[in-house]
Amino acid sequence: MDSAELAAADRLGVQLVRSARALNRVRHRSAADDARHLDKLAYAVLFRLVEHGPQRTGRLAELLYAEISLVSRQTRALVQLGLIERRADPDDGRASVLAATDEGLRVFEQARQRRSEWLAGLVAEWSPAEVGQLTALLDRLNDGIEAGPRGAAPQ
Repeated sequence: MDSAELAAADRLGVQLVRSARALNRVRHRSAADDARHLDKLAYAVLFRLVEHGPQRTGRLAELLYAEISLVSRQTRALVQLGLIERRADPDDGRASVLAATDEGLRVFEQARQRRSEWLAGLVAEWSPAEVGQLTALLDRLNDGIEAGPRGAAPQ
């Protein structure tokens, strides 16, 4: 890579860190307004179960790039809250899968609606083409990140 490519990558990195911090700040502010606020990993577990259907704990850990012990702790809490439930695994009756409950789906959809309203307000003055372009570029970036690193992991 030449110096111009590295400089562009550095500017991108700065903006990604800035976005992550800003989103974290917003998330903490909204948590104060929401008694049912879920932390990031709990919400990610619920998201995976709503979007992809019932999963075993080990598979959830793989999908979330998280330690199985962390995912197990979150799933226990979500079960206690009534947002997910354990069911017999249809492929192996000796094992169980986790699935979102109706209440979990309601909480998830409510959070998704709030997020969509917030984002719509942020880009209200953008053209549909600009919103589409950002969405496509973020999708491409996320695909690259999820495909795995090309070189050393960032610190």
